[in-house]
Amino acid sequence: MIPAAFEYARASSVEEASKLLKTFGEDAKVLAGGHSLIPLMRLRLAQPKALVDINGIKDLDYIKEDGSKLRFGALTRHVTIENSAVVKQKLPILAEVASEIGDNQVRNMGTIGGVAAHADAAGDYPTIALMLDAEIVTNQRTIAAKDFFKDLFTTPLAADEIVTELVFPVANGPHKYIKFRRRLFDWAIVGAAAQKMNGGWRIGLTNVGTTPVRATAVEEALHKGAKPEEAAQHASDGLNPSGDLRASPEYKKHLARVLTKRAIEQAG
Repeated sequence: MIPAAFEYARASSVEEASKLLKTFGEDAKVLAGGHSLIPLMRLRLAQPKALVDINGIKDLDYIKEDGSKLRFGALTRHVTIENSAVVKQKLPILAEVASEIGDNQVRNMGTIGGVAAHADAAGDYPTIALMLDAEIVTNQRTIAAKDFFKDLFTTPLAADEIVTELVFPVANGPHKYIKFRRRLFDWAIVGAAAQKMNGGWRIGLTNVGTTPVRATAVEEALHKGAKPEEAAQHASDGLNPSGDLRASPEYKKHLARVLTKRAIEQAG
């Protein structure tokens, strides 16, 4: 299909982008990689009246070490994260996640900030951000990941607010992220992440609800000495996933338990 008519403007700075968004109003959207937004527009599931292209803002494309943190500019591409020596050393789970996102085209154009702002429950970065207590920085404030993903495709971003940076803690201990999918380049039907840091485990789940999920019941069981198989049985505690053509709610709960067990074991 062909997208509905829209206006287009290209910004050269964050300030200019914010002003353009304010001018166009709440029906405007930011265009970064476009691999989530453009398909929705082609199907007319999204019909923004204006697009503000931020790809010209070179200051938003970076990876910086900052003590015990890594800072990622919102326009940092998946392929950059995948190949970064710093990320492989300081936060290898994120490099591995980036290497499994989409195909080469998606990895060369898609951005970490775009994935976060899109807030798709099937997105991979949001799960890692929530699990590791990352922060999402905008042109107006800093928001903890646990407060950022409000619902499916829903965040607290204001109409003229732009994600400028994601900040993750360094975590280079045992880790694993597993995506269960029908084809290599598909979104995860369910995903499970395990990361050991500060002497304990962090467990995250993808696409088992309207937002990413941190499986604290599994973390607590592991802390008390439970074996991976026993602890992983708690991965479905409190989950209420929606069914779709690929998986029923019960099957997604089953996958959450199975994939969590595998992630913990393979991380070790």
